[in-house]
Amino acid sequence: MPFQLPSFAHRVFRYRSTRITSEGLQFLIFALAIGIAAINTGNNLFYLLLAMMLSLILISGIAAEYCLRRLEVRRHIPDLLFLNSPVTIVLAVKNRKSRLPSFSLALCDVGEGQAVFPQVDIHALPPGVSRLLSYQLIPTRRGRLHLSGVRLSTEFPFGLFTKRAFYPMDDVVVVCPELRPVSERLLQGLFAAGYEQAVHRRGHGSELYNLRLYQAGDDSRSIHWLTTARTSQLTIRETEAEEQRRAIIHLSTSVPASHDTMFERAVSLAASLVQHLARHGYSIQLRVGSERSSFGQGDAHGLELLRMLALCQRSDPTAESMQQDEWPDGHAEIEGGGTVVAVQAWCGAGACELPRVLIDGELIPGAAYAT
Repeated sequence: MPFQLPSFAHRVFRYRSTRITSEGLQFLIFALAIGIAAINTGNNLFYLLLAMMLSLILISGIAAEYCLRRLEVRRHIPDLLFLNSPVTIVLAVKNRKSRLPSFSLALCDVGEGQAVFPQVDIHALPPGVSRLLSYQLIPTRRGRLHLSGVRLSTEFPFGLFTKRAFYPMDDVVVVCPELRPVSERLLQGLFAAGYEQAVHRRGHGSELYNLRLYQAGDDSRSIHWLTTARTSQLTIRETEAEEQRRAIIHLSTSVPASHDTMFERAVSLAASLVQHLARHGYSIQLRVGSERSSFGQGDAHGLELLRMLALCQRSDPTAESMQQDEWPDGHAEIEGGGTVVAVQAWCGAGACELPRVLIDGELIPGAAYAT
């Protein structure tokens, strides 16, 4: 038992803290003055008044502690956030006490060691009752956002002290780059190059792609009756899908520290291109520095690419990093074909106001964000 007491005290006081309010400071100063007067005069009324004030301090601490005890807190947060875009975070609080309610609760999410998120309040939480609270969060930095827990505080009952309790809940979410509209000049260049790099595949369309034998589950409307009559075997007519455009987006990460702001703009532009091309049915491959994704379509693939951009890091340019980061001009050397869209934040000489965009090795001047 003696060895368990320090551990128990550590668990209790590790997540508890108390701060005095301005009203509480005035109250303590007044209590000190009453105490000095009681000692100097020996008046029993001063002693009674002092005892009453000290008992109020004790009652305040006990009541605040009971307000914060046996509370269950849960957090609901989306898997992906976007830079400078508001998102709703939901906090669920339940009072697990059987008889006593909790009053004047203030909840605040704690991230990266600081309670920097908006505070939400609960005036009263009856026993056995749950409440849902929400607040708007606007991420200000790309990458991983670590939420370590929820801090509850109360000034109940007299507002003399602020009692705080910390409920640890580790959540790590990814903050994706900011998505912004791209310029019309860049879109025209993408669409023009995209049609030249179309890939023919099986799918819904009108042109003949292939004839094969009927298999269980095939649509009877796709039976090619002329071939079936000639061969006496059920034959299915497969059609060729409309042109599928492919795009390879390459983001250079070899950027000096002086161009860190420009690199963030380039990451945002690459993310905006991923979203725009995904909406238009492109099969997209993303290359960030030496990392490369596979070609793919759909919302799941688009979210994977956005996550990849969210976690990318700038590196100081060296001979080795620049060689790994180098991308061939044009699309001739790209396996399977595709439009190459290179986004560069630094070209080695001079400063620029916006990232450079090259489509199949051709520089598109002024093609970045829409104004």
